[in-house]
Amino acid sequence: MPRIRLGNWAEDVVSWLTRHFSWLFDAVSSVVNHLYDGVEWVLGGPSPLLMAGILAALAFWMRGLPTALAAFAGFALIDGVAQWDQAMQSLSLVVVSAAVALLLAVPLGVWAARSRVASALVRPVLDVMQTLPAFVYLIPAIIFFSLGTVPAVIATIVFAMPVGVRMTELGIRQVDPELVEAADAFGTAPARTLLRVQLPLALPTIMAGVNQVIMLALSMVVIGGMVGAEGLGSTVFGAISQVDIGLGFEGGVSVVVLAVYLDRITGAMGEQVSALGRRTAARARTGGRLRGFAVLRYRPRPAVGLSCVVALALVAAGTGVFGGDGQPSAPVAAGSDVGKGRTVTIGSFNWDESIASANLWKAALDARGFKAAVKTYDPGAAFTGLARGDIDVLTDAWLPTTHAAYLKQYGKDYTDLGKWYERTSLEVAVPSYVKGVTTMADLKGRSKEFGGRIVGIEPGAGEMGLLKDKVLPGYGLDKDYRLVSSSTSGMLAELARDYAARKPVAVVLWSPHWAYSTYHLTKLSDPKSLWGPGDSIHDLANKASAARLPEVSSWMRGFHMTEPQLGSLEAAIQAAGQGNTAQGVRQWVAAHPGVLDTMAPVGAGG
Repeated sequence: MPRIRLGNWAEDVVSWLTRHFSWLFDAVSSVVNHLYDGVEWVLGGPSPLLMAGILAALAFWMRGLPTALAAFAGFALIDGVAQWDQAMQSLSLVVVSAAVALLLAVPLGVWAARSRVASALVRPVLDVMQTLPAFVYLIPAIIFFSLGTVPAVIATIVFAMPVGVRMTELGIRQVDPELVEAADAFGTAPARTLLRVQLPLALPTIMAGVNQVIMLALSMVVIGGMVGAEGLGSTVFGAISQVDIGLGFEGGVSVVVLAVYLDRITGAMGEQVSALGRRTAARARTGGRLRGFAVLRYRPRPAVGLSCVVALALVAAGTGVFGGDGQPSAPVAAGSDVGKGRTVTIGSFNWDESIASANLWKAALDARGFKAAVKTYDPGAAFTGLARGDIDVLTDAWLPTTHAAYLKQYGKDYTDLGKWYERTSLEVAVPSYVKGVTTMADLKGRSKEFGGRIVGIEPGAGEMGLLKDKVLPGYGLDKDYRLVSSSTSGMLAELARDYAARKPVAVVLWSPHWAYSTYHLTKLSDPKSLWGPGDSIHDLANKASAARLPEVSSWMRGFHMTEPQLGSLEAAIQAAGQGNTAQGVRQWVAAHPGVLDTMAPVGAGG
């Protein structure tokens, strides 16, 4: 059967939409960003325990005292593990995504319920939306809406909306037809029949759909972290990339607390809209004196519950917690405030030298009065974001070989600020206890010994593409070995596990890397030179950013690091522990006085 170029057609459609409707995508991005910023301002403004109290008061109103106490304890735990800001960012993303999804889903569900033709048209679209892997939504979302919160919100809406449509349609179709016929017999207009008969009776089912939409939106939080959305998704994604069990557990527990809270609150909302649920709540409030454990069933009247929430909100406003983040700016030495508060977004991968260089530049730019932020992405997303201007500078471009494909695709949007590190190489490495394997050619015929696989890193890394498309076929290994995509930390975890058991393992590595000082490894030589010449590491800037930040561009053009400097910086970050990258950089800077003045001399470039 001839090859069907479905992927090429999809690319053509996306390119056409991008060219002709960029104004629409920009408008949608602006609206979504404003919605998210507003919700995040409300949820993230109060101090953590005060906001926990507000959310607990809402739980008390909706579910009673036990749920309120559990909610407060859960949110206090989130604050205790230093994930509060991330949790509120994730909650904001869920609120915005679910609200928009429901605004679209309920009318579509009503339309599908009242028209069989509409139902037939909508059903296959919903099938595709529900069954297509959620990761696939992120690819066009990045192209249309760039990196950050917006593509995560859009992908979440697409993923969560179908269940809202289906449950709305199901609820209305389940209404007794005789009731509808009776309303029609009395001359009730179709719109009034819908509003007065069908929707009230369908509300319990619709509210079950609301609950599921919210839970599905929360399930997208981690995936959103892959495209730069802030929140617990970024925390969990970073922990996965670095195999950080502690950080992953803390982020996962925080997600669980949010999930349980949202499930209980939306479930209570479903009870409130049904006549039976309202009667049960009324009996709980008016069932006589509260004695013993009966107090646990008490739920305040709506006016009382709302008053508690409003009172706590007024306390939050009165204490001025909405006036800013309350964090003092980093001190800037007199005469060094070159940045004047200008923002700089630095792109990074979850590679050791990338994390080290990006955070070192953040420290230097903060010391010069800039507001620098490091954003970590998969390499493909980072180069795309740099081209679109979502990232100002990227400190880890391996040229001319590893990242050549990205330069070919996006090079017209970049400014190369020059190389800051030399003597790099790409390779496959094996433990030194594996005898007789010193070159790539030596892997031939030994695939069973290595389990028929080579453990790789991120699939978007240029080294992975080069190994798969050129090196393995060049040595006749593409049929014997499967290149396993994972992450840098996943590869290192596999290396550590197999090395401890003295099992043969082949991993994708590069130099410089601290693994060579930790393990006895053999770099497999490349007699055919298929890896190409050794790369150097470059700083790249978005062209508009390079013009907007001339001082930064000038400083980066003159920046160089030696192998001992980079190795000691990576070691300092490793010693500081996961989640303490900034602390590790500060300790390294303190041990190397004058390094920031060398990197960013005051008055240079400007």
